[in-house]
Amino acid sequence: MAQEFFDSLVACIRKEGEKHPGQGIDPEVLRAFMSGGARPLPAASREIPRPAPAPHSARPAFSASPRPIPHPNAGSGGQVQIAPAPVSLDVGSLDELRPIALGCRRCPLAETRHNVVFGEGDPHAKLMFIGEGPGYDEDMQGRPFVGKAGQLLNKMIAAMQFQREEVYIANVVKCRPPGNRVPTPDEAVACIGYLKKQIELIKPEVIVLLGATAVNFLLGKREGITRLRGKWLGFNGIPVMPTFHPAYLLRQESAKRDAWADLQQVMKVFGKVYQRPH
Repeated sequence: MAQEFFDSLVACIRKEGEKHPGQGIDPEVLRAFMSGGARPLPAASREIPRPAPAPHSARPAFSASPRPIPHPNAGSGGQVQIAPAPVSLDVGSLDELRPIALGCRRCPLAETRHNVVFGEGDPHAKLMFIGEGPGYDEDMQGRPFVGKAGQLLNKMIAAMQFQREEVYIANVVKCRPPGNRVPTPDEAVACIGYLKKQIELIKPEVIVLLGATAVNFLLGKREGITRLRGKWLGFNGIPVMPTFHPAYLLRQESAKRDAWADLQQVMKVFGKVYQRPH
């Protein structure tokens, strides 16, 4: 199935490539990502037209099917299967899915949250970013990635020649774990159905997973993000690129260079190429 998907995608890209040449990256935008400083967040996302893809030099190779979520306390063969949500997720749009998620009380996080952080962006985005879960600022505003990590994510998106409104941003869990701790396997199992439905409805061409938690719970990978980053994986036929979470990059500035290398691989899929200033 993955081979058929990419054969179709490559054919489409090649066909459109002559009309849509690759774009250069503004060095100032890249410098903003690699350095400190904050950029104000945009207003709530709106739907915008989707540009056609441009040619790329190589197609990513990946493992097409996710594995069950591994429980960190399980033995070498122990795994926790992702359970479907008991509520009906037979919906045809994000607008229909949103109120179901907003009313969810499947796990104890519902007792401590201020807001459900459903996700935001273009409902037909070609590029999707998935993080771990909401922090304090996100919990208070009901929007994903609006704190310091969100400001850095905005710079990462801009460096890739996208606008925040062009992509879709979501998390593994929709409610903030107390103290910004990592979601437990039970919490992730309770919430993962909403994320999977978002992916199904949005149909992105590429997914960027931000940090180990997103990789572990969506793909069932047990390896750390340092080992997995920069390598093409897959989810239901969609190419997936794991990279560092922006919160980690705020603590480890030296890792930005590796993250930028990962993002450039994604850019190539869309015909976007960084051009060094002369």
